Amino acid sequence: MPGGASRLAVTDDARGELEEPQGGLPKNFLRPCLLLLLSEGQAHGYDLLIRLADFGVKVDPGGLYRTLRAFEREGLVRSWWETSDAGPARRTYVLTPEGENWLRLWGGTLRESSRFLDRFLARYEAAVGEDTSVIRRE
Repeated sequence: MPGGASRLAVTDDARGELEEPQGGLPKNFLRPCLLLLLSEGQAHGYDLLIRLADFGVKVDPGGLYRTLRAFEREGLVRSWWETSDAGPARRTYVLTPEGENWLRLWGGTLRESSRFLDRFLARYEAAVGEDTSVIRRE
């Protein structure tokens, strides 16, 4: 790269150490995904765990249930136990009006982030060209 710059990202650390750029989903992406899934209708935890795969979100069951309990404390969801003759009781979750409000806020934030990313990627593709599959460290 020009001026001997590296293709590594500089950390926030005052020492100026370099680290590999991190890819992946936005921080806390599980939260808006769960709110969106619950906006589509009430669900059991296991159903939500399976449906999260549509977003590329992988979470362990314990993490999912901790998030759902936090949502309940925050007033974003309600839950109740459903009994069944075919198996054990299962907790059912439903989005509250407050949860719908937070979903709208998350949607707006993610939409704006998408616009910034689209601008970056357009300039990136113009600068780097089409062959961007391999980036080497210098």
